[in-house]
Amino acid sequence: MTNNSFDSLLSDDALLEELGDRLTRARLDREWTQAELAEASGVSKRTVERLEAGQPTQIVSFLRVLRAMEMLANLEEVLPRPGLRPMELLKLQGDQRKRAPRKKEGDDTEWSWGEE
Repeated sequence: MTNNSFDSLLSDDALLEELGDRLTRARLDREWTQAELAEASGVSKRTVERLEAGQPTQIVSFLRVLRAMEMLANLEEVLPRPGLRPMELLKLQGDQRKRAPRKKEGDDTEWSWGEE
């Protein structure tokens, strides 16, 4: 494919093809054969062939291949953990003091250092 942006890919087939191309390049950069990647991933060589050809496979196979290539952490960029919602933040903060406490009547004793 000429365009490297997933945003411009309109069909599932085009997206699978681009993922397959990127997977192939990543494997070749590591100087692995398809058989070596398959063995390291715990999937069949045919599964690696299908992934690289842009054919549909089970997502667990794709995850195993990413894990073997030490690329699983890259999914954090694709699906980052959601942040806390505003109401959750408020609950975590709890009751925070907003004002200094009022002095009670009759509490006129002054404080001093160790003078008893």
